[in-house]
Order: sequence, then C-alpha cells, then structure tokens
Amino acid sequence: MIKQSTTPLGKEAEDYTRRWLPSGEIATTTLRDGTRIRYVRVGHGPELVLIHTVRTQLDLFQRVIPLLSPHFTVYALDLPGFGWSDLKPGLPKDEPTLRAALKEFIANLGIARPILAGESIGATLSLSLAAELGDKVERVFAFNTYDYLPGLERSNLLASIIIKSVRAPVVGPVFAALENRTITGGIMSGGFSDPRSLPSDLLDEYARVGARPGYSRAARTLLKALPSFVAARARYRSVNAPVTLVWGDKDWSTLQDRTGVERAVPSPTVVTLERTGHFSALERPQAWVDIILAATAKARAVA
Repeated sequence: MIKQSTTPLGKEAEDYTRRWLPSGEIATTTLRDGTRIRYVRVGHGPELVLIHTVRTQLDLFQRVIPLLSPHFTVYALDLPGFGWSDLKPGLPKDEPTLRAALKEFIANLGIARPILAGESIGATLSLSLAAELGDKVERVFAFNTYDYLPGLERSNLLASIIIKSVRAPVVGPVFAALENRTITGGIMSGGFSDPRSLPSDLLDEYARVGARPGYSRAARTLLKALPSFVAARARYRSVNAPVTLVWGDKDWSTLQDRTGVERAVPSPTVVTLERTGHFSALERPQAWVDIILAATAKARAVA
C-alpha cells in the first residue's frame, strides 16, 4: 500500500514538473522519520526507479521519462534534502543515509523487484542498494557513477573554486548561500559535452529550488559527505543483479576511475556514449532509453 503524506508539498512543487509531465502522478510519501519525499509515477509495465544526483531533482529525467513510460511504470523521486522533498538540512546526507531512505521509499510504494537506474550519485546509490537488496532487484543501470574524488570539482575552474569553498569549515556556509542561477549554470555546464544541452527553464527551476530556506545547508551537508560515496564502491562486489555501466566519453571520471568501478562490479556490461558528458539523461536521452530497452528486451527474450 502506498503511504502518501497528509500534508502535501503544495502547488509550487508541481508547477515545473507539469510542464513536461502532463499526465501521471505527482505525489509524496512519508518516511518513518517524517520526511516527505516527492515523486512521480507514470506509465505501465515493469517497475523502473530513477535516481538523480547532487544539486538536481527528479526533473533531471524530464527527457527520458516520456520515452520510458510506454514501456515501464516509471518512478522518479527527489532524494531527501533535494528538490521539493523535505530538506531537514541538519540531518546526514551521506551514502548510507540516502540509501536507507531510498530503500524505504521503494518499500512504501510497494515496489517488489525494481529495475534501478541512476545518474552520478544516483548510479552509486543504485549499485549500493542493489548490493543490499540482492535478488529483490531485477537489474541496474548505472550512468556515470560518482564514487571518486574530487568529482564535481573537475567540472571546470568555477566548480573547483566554489565546491572547495563550500566544503571549507569556516567560510563554507557563506559560499553555499551565495549560489544563484549564474553560478549553478556555470558549474553544471562543465557536465556536458555540449552545454546547450542544459535546458534554460530547468536551470530556472534549480535556482527556484535553491532559494528554499535551508537548501544551501542541505547541499553543503551532502558535499561534505562525498567520501562516503567513494567508500560505497566496496559494496559493488555484492551486487547479484545484472549491471550495465554507462560512461559518457566526456565524463569527469578518469580511465582509472572507470576501470576501478568495472573491476568492482561482477561481470558488468559496459557502454560508452560518444559526445556525452556527466549529465547523460539530459544530453543523450534517446541513447539513455535505448540502452535500458535493449537490455530489458534481451533479458525477457532469454527468459
């Protein structure tokens, strides 16, 4: 049974999403600690859960969800502390905490054996949760895992300066509070092979969400917890489900980073997308969807 919140997040949490999701459900579910999680559900078929990355939200998948929903029941959520989910900026945002929240989200919605697909930190969470759930996960698609340092600081010079400053112990809160549309866009542009792939209206939405009271503190909490995502790579060896690892050829990860992940995951299928940066769901949506459709169709044919 789906456990929805009795205190909705409000119309502002739907305004942008309804532009690209004219049908389908936009709702909340409440975790045991009282955190409300915003999510969307649309489509029919096998259950597919999409997991976003740092400083983004479920709208990161606005170009792939309409292509996936004819084939899957698609769920996408705002992780706690991001998007329009409850922020609770003082609570941990490390990998084990977010993994536990994701596990509870799946249980709340009664998703029995999900396909997990994530981008960046969402890819790392997909793999670490699959390791925990074992046979209860059908398959994993991990796009540009984020399990190495310095990660986002490799985006460009602006990102290097800002992220280092945000994580600093004294001046960090000041720099985190300075974030605006220009800074966010400048940092994120380094995650694309072609920066024009970042929708202008999505950047507006990121800026609107970033202005929520407590958002900058929540984001800083996650950035300080990045070593926990590096540590999560040790969990990959326990994944039982079939895994497809996908890299953008212009992703921030080095060859050494990618080799480390590929060695950690048992017998993965590895795909490299040309002309693709870190945010592949926005830059190469059709390729993103084709990878998922091809692998799931092949599995059904074998079965």
